[in-house]
Amino acid sequence: MKRIPMMLQLTLILFCVMAIPMAILTWYSDTKILKNSESAIAESSLAGLNANRRLNENALNNLAQDVVRLAATKVFDRVRSYETFEEVRKSYSNVSKAMSVLDELHNLNHRVDGVYSSYFYLSDSDYVISTDKGITRLDRYDSLEWMEEALEGRRGIGGVWVPRKLSSGDYVISYVLPLNRLSTTTRGTIVVNLEEEQVSDYLRASEPGKHGYFLLDKEGTIISHNDKSLLLSDGKEQPFLQEILQRGEKEGYAFHEAGGERLIYTWSKSQAQFGWWNVNIYSMDELLTKAHTLQRSIILLTVIIIFVGAVLTVFLATWLSKPVRQLVRAVRARSNLGVSNKNELVFLDAAFKRMQEEEEELYRLLKEREQDTRNLAVQKLLKGEVTDQIADLFPKPDYHVAVVSIDRYRRYVSHTNRETRNYHRYVLISRCESMFPDGVHVQTVYQGEGYFVIVINYDQNELEGGFDGVYRTLIAVRDMSAEILGHSVTIGVGSQAETSDIIPDRVAEAMEAIKHRMIEGSGGIILWKQEADRNKKYIYPTNSETRILNFLSKGDLDSIIKELGLVRNEIQSADYISYDNILFIYNQLVGVTIKHLRENNISTARIFAGRRNIYTTIASIDTLDELEEHLHEFFVEIIQYLSRNVGEVNYGERIIRYLEEHFREEIVFEDMAKEIGISYSYMRKIVYELTGKSLIDYTNMLRIQKAKEILLESNLSISQIASEVGYYNVQSFNRFFRKYEGMSPSSYKALKFGATRLESS
Repeated sequence: MKRIPMMLQLTLILFCVMAIPMAILTWYSDTKILKNSESAIAESSLAGLNANRRLNENALNNLAQDVVRLAATKVFDRVRSYETFEEVRKSYSNVSKAMSVLDELHNLNHRVDGVYSSYFYLSDSDYVISTDKGITRLDRYDSLEWMEEALEGRRGIGGVWVPRKLSSGDYVISYVLPLNRLSTTTRGTIVVNLEEEQVSDYLRASEPGKHGYFLLDKEGTIISHNDKSLLLSDGKEQPFLQEILQRGEKEGYAFHEAGGERLIYTWSKSQAQFGWWNVNIYSMDELLTKAHTLQRSIILLTVIIIFVGAVLTVFLATWLSKPVRQLVRAVRARSNLGVSNKNELVFLDAAFKRMQEEEEELYRLLKEREQDTRNLAVQKLLKGEVTDQIADLFPKPDYHVAVVSIDRYRRYVSHTNRETRNYHRYVLISRCESMFPDGVHVQTVYQGEGYFVIVINYDQNELEGGFDGVYRTLIAVRDMSAEILGHSVTIGVGSQAETSDIIPDRVAEAMEAIKHRMIEGSGGIILWKQEADRNKKYIYPTNSETRILNFLSKGDLDSIIKELGLVRNEIQSADYISYDNILFIYNQLVGVTIKHLRENNISTARIFAGRRNIYTTIASIDTLDELEEHLHEFFVEIIQYLSRNVGEVNYGERIIRYLEEHFREEIVFEDMAKEIGISYSYMRKIVYELTGKSLIDYTNMLRIQKAKEILLESNLSISQIASEVGYYNVQSFNRFFRKYEGMSPSSYKALKFGATRLESS
């Protein structure tokens, strides 16, 4: 669509807006016409069927009533005493009586159209009086055995209707009426044979079409049908008739498909004395000829309207798109956007996006330039260089400097990547500057190694609460920083300054205040206080040093740990002790321990292999808790090294196996060391000795090796693979992949697959 000119797109849209509703309307109207036509035809067919059924039933009922009236005349009593054919022929009088019965039967035949024959049979006699063969012996007439079976289901004193085939091959529906014993003592049966063709004429009073009709008795036997070969056969074998009989509905209609033709079945059940089923079958294709003709006319009219509408949409689209096409020509003549073979809308979209991007880039550059200028001015201020911009940034007379320091910065760095740390710095600085009350001017800069310097400028007389208001905001800054970083922070605050040129001194005071978290603990806000006695001598636990060395010689780790606790208690109980004095104590303990080991010919290089500089680590520790923990690990490694023997548990194998099983997860190495049962620093040393790599490098190597396998064996995206092997962002995954493989993951996959195709060819 991006390559189709706008005029054609507009033409297509306008055409669809016009054509689709028209097509839907035509389809809907056609559907409704056919549906309503089918319903009307079905109702009409059912009404015609009921009319034919009633016509047939009235004729049959009239015939039955005539038979009943004939039985009530007692004409049959005349032959009651003649049990044999010979008795009838014995005298003229007897024959005359029998002929009078025959005359009545002839009269009965003439009252109703379509009577084939009728006869009277005197019970237990050997003759029959019939209209077709006269007075004849029973053995010369059709068998009467069927009558007994027919009368078995009779109820009351009325007769029964029985469809059957005569010996002559004619199909009739016989009405069988035994004489009523209540009205005469003569025992006999009157039978009237009505031609099936007469019933057929009644049922065909309205033309049923080529598929015909069915008249079935309550058992499903076909009584009448236009195809005479089906008479007296089982109607349930015909398509859909069994379904109609099983429904049990007295009348109704249904549509069925048969042989690619849509048929309608209408049915109606006769009165209770008959129990017959009348079924007509029509072809809907024949009955809907006019409806289909109307449907085709509507479709043709719709096509004509759509064609005319298509011509109009072309003219309309040309007229509507003319201003846009002129604008595009003008823009193309004045600028080169590098967009070719695209339509006008795509071109204008690209032009506006380019303008928006240029505007956003310009705005971003201006903001960055402005922010960089402010940061540069503040950085110079912290170094003692006061620029002209400082007066604009800090127009108030009073200053305070606060330094936000991330506690346990080394642990924070080990748990976050560079991108995350950059994001944390950006959020912390932007939110920090917006938290102070109105009238307070704040600038925050990052100084590295987890230190943020906040320069606060305000007028103490104008600010509600004075410095107390600033202090409450610093509490909020501390809590906000801890939430963002996932680590606690300590804030050091220098004394108040009246001029900007002494800001560097206040920064030094704030940094000095932070050092007091060594004793006061991390996560607080420490105000700078003038130290009362700076010339007091350093304290040092000489006795504890001697005892620690003795315990070390014995390999008594528990006693060393207790002695370290005594050293800490001595530091905390001192009236005054400086930060430098504390570092001196622990550095001295480490130094005399290493000296003691070397004097005993113990290789400290093997003990502390893979560790960073011990003294640098001590200098970077924030609190006494961390110092004591660090010294604890320090002596644990020494004791473990001294007590190591051939039967020792193979920690190296357990460490490597743990890394291979859990490298996809975010591993906290300190927790891993505790799970294995050794110190973190000792674990790092073992990994370095076994692999020549640090813990982090070895873990990343396992991840990249797994990523290479997934790249070649699956179609997962780069982000999915990164998540699969333990990286939470694609940038870190790409950086480490390049570090170990010298190329990006996508380049590696393309190179390997290219080599595979070359080998196969």
